[in-house]
Amino acid sequence: MRFDYFNFIYHDKLRITQPPIVGKTIINPKLNFNYQVNQNVSFFVRSGTGFHSNDARVVVAQDGKDILPRAYGLDLGADIKVTRQLLIHTALWHLDLDQEFVYSGDEGVVEPSGKTTREGVDVSVRYQLNSWLFADLDANFTKPRAVGLPEGQNYIPLAPVQTSIAGLSVRRGYVLNGSLRYRYIGDRPANEDNSLIAKGYFITDATVNYTQKTWEIGMSIENLFDTQWKEAQFDTESRLKNEATRVDEIHFTPGTPFSLKLRFIKYF
Repeated sequence: MRFDYFNFIYHDKLRITQPPIVGKTIINPKLNFNYQVNQNVSFFVRSGTGFHSNDARVVVAQDGKDILPRAYGLDLGADIKVTRQLLIHTALWHLDLDQEFVYSGDEGVVEPSGKTTREGVDVSVRYQLNSWLFADLDANFTKPRAVGLPEGQNYIPLAPVQTSIAGLSVRRGYVLNGSLRYRYIGDRPANEDNSLIAKGYFITDATVNYTQKTWEIGMSIENLFDTQWKEAQFDTESRLKNEATRVDEIHFTPGTPFSLKLRFIKYF
């Protein structure tokens, strides 16, 4: 069993009648089963309820209604040690939410949008190539949909469909360590009918550290190949001076370009 208490505090100076503080408690049961086949293979079933945490501006404005809508989850999976150096974790999962919250760019808040359901598969791989070189990969494939809406009108805006992170890490004791890693998110719907697409990206980062007993020097590079990408993306209505009507289009924050940071640490 898990117990949580939330206390939302928000002062809206434009609404005199709005209560500034709203509290809520929630209890969530969990039930998990694990079966160890042998030293290298184990299976699991994990189930339970959780909650979708909310935006204080929405909670207080609604006088505390639907503060922590429940989530119902189920995972079926396995952990497999293929060799002494290779470990694979995989899971099929299903998640239902009593209430989904979607960000509204026009209002600058999140809005309730009804029940949703998700199902997907997760895969994680850890591989030790030798005594100092390690590889890892995490990938997720998801089908997110709104419940009770017609097919083709039931996409969840900005809900990820494909995500992945992976990399190579070097660990040469306390002398030399570093990594080369990527992060990826695929294209995803930006609105309910998938007529606008939030473009995905593939970004590579790198770090190198050289450590001695009394000092350390390091270098980190973000967006190693200077890829152009969009970070925050929203379907927002806008209208330019020469446009007759408003337009629904993607408004975005440009992603960080190539950047390099050097650091020096002195130990006392």
